[in-house]
Amino acid sequence: MHSYLVRRLLLAVPVVLGVATLVFLLIHLIPGDPVEIMLGESALPADRDALREALGLDRPILEQYGSFLWGLCRGDLGDSLQQRRPVTTLIREHYPATLELTLAAMLISLLIALPAGILSGIRQYSVWDHSTMFLALLGVSMPNFWLGPLLIWVFSIQLGWFPVSGKGGLAHLLLPALTLGASMAAIVARMTRSSVLEVLREDYVMTARAKGLSEARIILKHVLRNALLPVLTVVGLQFGALLAGSIITETIFSWPGLGTLMVKAIQTRDYPVVQGCVLVISMSYVLVNLLTDLLYGVIDPRIRYEGIRE
Repeated sequence: MHSYLVRRLLLAVPVVLGVATLVFLLIHLIPGDPVEIMLGESALPADRDALREALGLDRPILEQYGSFLWGLCRGDLGDSLQQRRPVTTLIREHYPATLELTLAAMLISLLIALPAGILSGIRQYSVWDHSTMFLALLGVSMPNFWLGPLLIWVFSIQLGWFPVSGKGGLAHLLLPALTLGASMAAIVARMTRSSVLEVLREDYVMTARAKGLSEARIILKHVLRNALLPVLTVVGLQFGALLAGSIITETIFSWPGLGTLMVKAIQTRDYPVVQGCVLVISMSYVLVNLLTDLLYGVIDPRIRYEGIRE
């Protein structure tokens, strides 16, 4: 088990390094000058050169890249060019809000998708099945930037049930979480239905029915346990999609998370903040995939990793 964990962590290193390199090059090579944004177009050339030298932007790009990687190894993501504060401090302030929104969206999507998908699989071709799959198709087709304003217009402006934006109690969290989790709920519901239908055709289910077991016991003991494995894979992969989708959702609802921080940093060409936010999101995605692989063995004891065999 330990050797498997070590190998997975070692495999995560080139992934994070590749993401860091790609983001560094994209941010530094696209047109635009952060010094000009900070000082304005009317600034004197001497002031621009002085600020560029103070920020280290006058050095060759390879030297800047080397300094960035060295800082990354030491846990130092640099300082924000705009706020003049450590990037790690800004991320610590904003990441809990993003994590709260992502987990709430995942909880809402699972509470909707799992029962809907299970019932659709059990009652195939029923009115419930057709209605659920239609709503799932609708959920997949609606992008966040359209669904979010629609929910605000209906439930905040017209009905006045929820706040329009900002972060506060449960009322502030519900609409952005529903916006973010709608597409995931649709995908998980369809996957759950397909998985349940596949398991229901297995021989051991027919054997259990031949033994006279109740339908409820067959579903709970035999069907669900084996049908959850592919669903778990989809949930793990969708967590990364939720983190990426939170950028749009946070912007719509003015949610003070990493997405809002990154959008502002992109607008002001704040290189270190953009790099830090993308790195945190990518590392979170890698960690969730690792946890998903470990949960495989909990759901299906037949699965054995090479590290466990060794």
